[in-house]
Amino acid sequence: MPDATVNTPILVADVGGTNLNLALLLPEGRRFRVLRKARFRTQEERSLVEPIRRFLAEDPFLRPERACLSGAGPVVDGRIHLTNAPWDIDGPALERALGLPVRVVNDFTALSAGTLQLDLADPTQVTPLPHGDGSLPQPDPGGPVLVVGAGTGLGVGFVVRTPAGPSAFPSEGGHIGLPVFDEDTLALWRHLAEGLPGPPGAEMAVSGPGLARIFRFLVDTRRTACTPEGAAILDLPESVQPAAISALAGSDPACGRAMAIFVDLYARVCAELGAAFLPSGGLFLAGGIAAKNADHFLQERRFMARFERNYRDHLDRLARATPVFLARDYDLSLHGAAQAWSMP
Repeated sequence: MPDATVNTPILVADVGGTNLNLALLLPEGRRFRVLRKARFRTQEERSLVEPIRRFLAEDPFLRPERACLSGAGPVVDGRIHLTNAPWDIDGPALERALGLPVRVVNDFTALSAGTLQLDLADPTQVTPLPHGDGSLPQPDPGGPVLVVGAGTGLGVGFVVRTPAGPSAFPSEGGHIGLPVFDEDTLALWRHLAEGLPGPPGAEMAVSGPGLARIFRFLVDTRRTACTPEGAAILDLPESVQPAAISALAGSDPACGRAMAIFVDLYARVCAELGAAFLPSGGLFLAGGIAAKNADHFLQERRFMARFERNYRDHLDRLARATPVFLARDYDLSLHGAAQAWSMP
């Protein structure tokens, strides 16, 4: 990328199926400062270039020299085909329309790169999760970083450090097999496997829609009692069911049990990915579900208790040595897109 743009504003975007977040960031040392940001409704826009033009027109004297745009999906020839939006992210077309260099990255490339911008001592940005013995291991500044985020789907990304600098990558780790560790999760696995051509993947339960599937499984199989308020959740639109389950988790037995199973499964997914990536640089739980339900992860150290429970002693030791953080910075993907601009 051109060196002349290093200290000039960068336009960044986080394109989701519901919201499109745009921002102008300015480098400040090793971090970035937000100059301006705005949110648009993805489904109400006819293309990506139109909201960008409106955003930039609000301050014509503050012009970016480059752009890095992130979205869910693989990047092919500078483009991402979006399955949850009425248009695609087309980097070459945006370069022509905006007259500036454009880089397009996967959303978990941006999130993973964003972890390098976090101030781990700032409680508004991260919450460290204490291990079973109360310890809080410190990240190895040269070690790999693993990012796992449950939202509409289950995303996984990672950062590796090289002599040329850090590089962030997406993965398809959200589609590893759904973990099984007790009678409830075995029954859930069998329930979700019905009609599938292969075994169910983790995303089927560890995601917003997955939380709703766990709840429906508990209600349909009558494994847990349910209040009338809880039962009414099944009549709600699927998109709002996860938030409703979370809101009633403290008062409805089925909602509470669904959230507990969700956290346990999230922990086991992270444990299995941790055995593959060995993230001595830190494991970060990203995405809105974890941040909005932090109490369920921290209560009685539920997440860490399941994360540290493995079938071999050496895996337990590796888990106990892994620094784990719950990411709370909702601008993480924007800062990460800016960081990703200069990554190899």
